[in-house]
Amino acid sequence: MHDIPLTLPPLSLYVHIPWCIRKCPYCDFNSHTSDGHLPEDQYVQALIRELEIELPYAQGRKLSSIFFGGGTPSLFSAESIGRVVQAARRRFGFNDTIEITLEANPGTFEQTKFNGFRDVGINRLSIGIQSFNDRHLTRLGRIHSAENAHAAVAMAQSAGFDNINLDLMHGLPTQTEAEAIADLQQAIKLAPVHISWYQLTIEPNTEFYRRPPTLPAEDVLDTIQESGHQLLADNGYFQYEVSAFCREKKFALHNRNYWEFGDYLGIGAGAHGKITLPDEQRITRTAKTRNPGDYLARGNSFIASCKNIPENELALEFMMNALRLNHGVERPYFEERTGISLNKINGICEKLIAAGLLENSPSHIVTTKKGHRFLNTVLGYFSE
Repeated sequence: MHDIPLTLPPLSLYVHIPWCIRKCPYCDFNSHTSDGHLPEDQYVQALIRELEIELPYAQGRKLSSIFFGGGTPSLFSAESIGRVVQAARRRFGFNDTIEITLEANPGTFEQTKFNGFRDVGINRLSIGIQSFNDRHLTRLGRIHSAENAHAAVAMAQSAGFDNINLDLMHGLPTQTEAEAIADLQQAIKLAPVHISWYQLTIEPNTEFYRRPPTLPAEDVLDTIQESGHQLLADNGYFQYEVSAFCREKKFALHNRNYWEFGDYLGIGAGAHGKITLPDEQRITRTAKTRNPGDYLARGNSFIASCKNIPENELALEFMMNALRLNHGVERPYFEERTGISLNKINGICEKLIAAGLLENSPSHIVTTKKGHRFLNTVLGYFSE
């Protein structure tokens, strides 16, 4: 039984489009190579059926954000994306400040298509550039070139998008500090309001895991990170999360809802969701059927798993997300979104403060710079 009644947090919607032109060797997402024929109309119909099924979980809430991820959502037509947006609007309603993001691959950009995405309600683009170095792009299995990347940003801006995120990776195979910083400098020159700059990690079930590439040494990675953070700060990019930097307070609202332990519906093959059910005093995680063919064959039963988060794991689950944020989270969020009294974690927090890993803040749960750097150590305290 929870110590404190759960309250409903903001609600987001994640839409998974699972197809790619080519599977990248570092990618462990639920993505599948397209054979040239996409069952686009059939898939959109399934997504709309899912929206109807998921509607009761909204519990009266309007959507605060939508994120089309993949895979490569920009393989779909603007008309198809628009059908999903409008179906969501009709069923759930939108907050006045709704953020609707589409992930896009520079290798799939066409000016008319992106004008269309803008017209159907997409108001934020996340462009998966990863690097501006053609040698590194080839090694990463990307289908675009540096020239394509520059052209994609120009097309997005021409289509009227002023809320653009550029995805960049560092710590690439054989990458030098100079190459990593050159990538970042090129991204900054394009003046996006948001940059996601994250280190390549080798994940199980990927080609890089089966055939590990030579990665930069730890001291080089540390130097890249230090130099990159300074460069971003010098150019007006505020770091608000481990890998997220923005200007003009253009935070990624969808991701921030994840990090603040908000709720999100997940639709599409392999999509995950998290739902708070105050009347039943429980928080549930859902996962949909992963294989696109199996997903489409399911008709009206898309859920592969539905599990309540055990009460003894809620504090860790909350902190795994919230402590990624540089400013942490407001202390009341912990009680409201987990149903657990702050008194139950005061002892852990005191130990972390004594170790110099957590700030002694009356208003926020937030790590120190040292704690942010050694986040796994901090999280270990909450898993004991």
